[in-house]
Amino acid sequence: MSLTNTLAIFVIFSSAISFAFASDPDTLQDICVALPSSGVKVNGFACKAETNVTEADFFFAGLAKPGVINNTLGSVVTAANVEKIPGLNTLGVSFSRIDYKAGGLNPPHTHPRATEIVFVLDGQLDVGFITTANKLISKSIKKGEIFVFPKGLVHYQKNSGDKPASVLSAFNSQLPGTFSVAAALFSSTPTVPDNVLAQAFQIDTKQVDDIKAKLAPKKS
Repeated sequence: MSLTNTLAIFVIFSSAISFAFASDPDTLQDICVALPSSGVKVNGFACKAETNVTEADFFFAGLAKPGVINNTLGSVVTAANVEKIPGLNTLGVSFSRIDYKAGGLNPPHTHPRATEIVFVLDGQLDVGFITTANKLISKSIKKGEIFVFPKGLVHYQKNSGDKPASVLSAFNSQLPGTFSVAAALFSSTPTVPDNVLAQAFQIDTKQVDDIKAKLAPKKS
């Protein structure tokens, strides 16, 4: 099956999911193209004047090719949300592409505003999420298969193969948000106190400092 046909099927499927389980508020008009420059945010973005709306507000070509991976985790997420496609404002749906090197990891994280459904374009991955009862729900998935991560739950994906892998992700929110567990705890600004992390993880403060150093944003 060609990439074009695969994308078309997945878009239709994810749109149906979005309509059935919408997370963002329902729309009150046909379109409300985001106008971030207005500075006004009322659970979304202010609307651009409809006379200024063009087809470019509803178009994005950024998922056609694999993203460039230049980190130690071996994965990269290319988002297609309201920040990239202003026309998604108030429509309650967005998209991402995730690419992985062999052995690459999309580390444990959550999406506080959306359920995520992934479709494997290439490769095979070990995926899973953890419930609030501390139960791990996990599975190995391969090309053409789908897996769902419920809204707000910690989840991950790891390329279990020896070749690159990629997935398409659909969300029932225009801006699902991403909360990376390790980065949030060890590289926040200002930082979480060392003694809090040391006690929480039952390690010493030197180990906390070592982890913070590894996760610190790289200076350009």
